Amino acid sequence: MAVLQLHQVKKSYGSGHKQVDALKETDFLADRGELIAIIGPSGSGKSTFLTIVGGLLSPTSGNVVINGQNLSALNEKARSQIRLKEIGFVLQASNLVPFLSVANQLKLLDKVKKGNMSYAERNQLYDDLDISDLLLKYPSDLSGGQRQRVAIAKALYSNPSIILADEPTASLDSERAYEVMELLRKVTKQKKTTTIVVTHDTRLVDYCDKVYNMTDGVLTEIKTQASVNY
Repeated sequence: MAVLQLHQVKKSYGSGHKQVDALKETDFLADRGELIAIIGPSGSGKSTFLTIVGGLLSPTSGNVVINGQNLSALNEKARSQIRLKEIGFVLQASNLVPFLSVANQLKLLDKVKKGNMSYAERNQLYDDLDISDLLLKYPSDLSGGQRQRVAIAKALYSNPSIILADEPTASLDSERAYEVMELLRKVTKQKKTTTIVVTHDTRLVDYCDKVYNMTDGVLTEIKTQASVNY
């Protein structure tokens, strides 16, 4: 069974002649161990797709199924539990708690969720993202790129089954961007995570198993796993 399934999912705003289909009817499958990119211009529906997949936005019609659980059939409390247990978010806004140090951003997760990374794995993650010397600092003390790397650490720390990343490298220089994609690929393969990266940066697609294009709310696969050379 696929980790993530979308069945005829659609998102519309307004009605009648003012109706806008931000996401047209979409079917989508993602399996464990897949790193998937969704590319396309601003306003094409990429972020709408991602927020629906993450249970942050309800579709107008259709079903989103995560590990056999239909989000559309759950109340908000149940959906929030699915998000906590199953999904790691890396959003354009780093989403860090302003009054917590970098170290405490991750420790907070230990209070609300079990099964997070071990002490050794956490320290390796700090090293991989080059944030070991930032642990006592607060978000306001960090550059945009540093905040983004901390946000990525926070998303990976909880060992989610699905990682949803919205422009995760937007505030990073090219070298850092490639390092982050290498890390996402490593985590995806080693932990059999499903990772979906929304980006306009086509340089990153070489790291991905599958690539989809989003144009005017229509999702089209343009690169399949079978075409990837390892």
